[in-house]
Amino acid sequence: MKDIIVLGSTGSIGANTLDVVRRNPHRLRIVGLGAGLNLALLRAQVREFTPASVAIRDTASEWALRQEFPSLTVFSGESGAVDLVRESQAEVVVAATSGMAGLPAVFAAAEQGVRLALANKEALVAAGPLLLEKVRRHGGELVPVDSEHSAIWQALRGWRASDVKRLILTASGGPFLGKPRSLLATQTSNDALRHPTWRMGRKITVDSATLMNKGLEIIEAHHLFNISYEHIEVLVHPESIVHSMVEFIDGSQLAQCSRPDMRIPIQLALSYPERWSGDYVLNNWQNTTWSFHLPDVETFRCLPLAIAAGRAGGSHPIVLNASNELAVDAFLAGRVPFLAIEAIVEEAMSASLPSPPQDVLDVLEVDTWARNQAQAIIRQKAVY
Repeated sequence: MKDIIVLGSTGSIGANTLDVVRRNPHRLRIVGLGAGLNLALLRAQVREFTPASVAIRDTASEWALRQEFPSLTVFSGESGAVDLVRESQAEVVVAATSGMAGLPAVFAAAEQGVRLALANKEALVAAGPLLLEKVRRHGGELVPVDSEHSAIWQALRGWRASDVKRLILTASGGPFLGKPRSLLATQTSNDALRHPTWRMGRKITVDSATLMNKGLEIIEAHHLFNISYEHIEVLVHPESIVHSMVEFIDGSQLAQCSRPDMRIPIQLALSYPERWSGDYVLNNWQNTTWSFHLPDVETFRCLPLAIAAGRAGGSHPIVLNASNELAVDAFLAGRVPFLAIEAIVEEAMSASLPSPPQDVLDVLEVDTWARNQAQAIIRQKAVY
């Protein structure tokens, strides 16, 4: 029986994680749940999984939880998730939060020397070297949850770094695949949220539409697998069946394939080094066609922007991430058009950036600086 904390339990990855736990009650036990503002769903999860502790960012919800669950330990506020991780005895912390708000709790988990099942992109993009050093120093392990990085992680098992020629991240292409740039200017948030193969949160779905998501994943892969940017490539694979590939120096390629379902990589992150049975998808390939082609970086300019930020290092990935997060929020709110997302990110990155961060507090300071820059740019570009 493994004791699990799920940070971001009310989001898409969190809900999928809890379904894996639900299907493996003799193997997995929830000891802690962390949520943001969705009190109603968190209460339902507490009733079902009976954790010892919860954290909720909304301090006003603390009293309601204590009243309904008198034996429940409740942490609240900005430090609630950090307190949950530090005070709970867990073997695995699933970091399913989205955004930089989850960074302190991710670092707190790394300090506990536990398995960190990481689905929080921002932690690696903004603070990859610092986080990995923290994991190593405290004797823990980091297991990727994203389907692309899980695929690469699986393909690399047992092979030396010198055996690897390149990593190939696959991309669905998102809802605007094949559309000319002239049409992107008129696409609405509803259009961007109609992903053809995956069901994800709103922010990551828009990132898929701009291809920023794939750029962020390149930065993640660089840190996770210690592979240079020159040896990480992207192929658009609309069917979303091949989740990524590793090419070795002898010309062989190993790919991990399945119908798109996040519960598969989530379960592996919890079960490793074992594989448990699961009936999540039916992998029947009869009469199917798999296609691959290069991404259109002239139309989707967020991808090369992200690669440039990763190569530059230092504060650049932090500014990339922060400005993109605010630009996507503005787009979803109808304040800016779709193509303004890349323009906001590019303008923010063209400023004179702060010095490279030396610790997590520096990361958060650069993030705050970048958000102030992005907000000013958004005000200039806002359509209302």
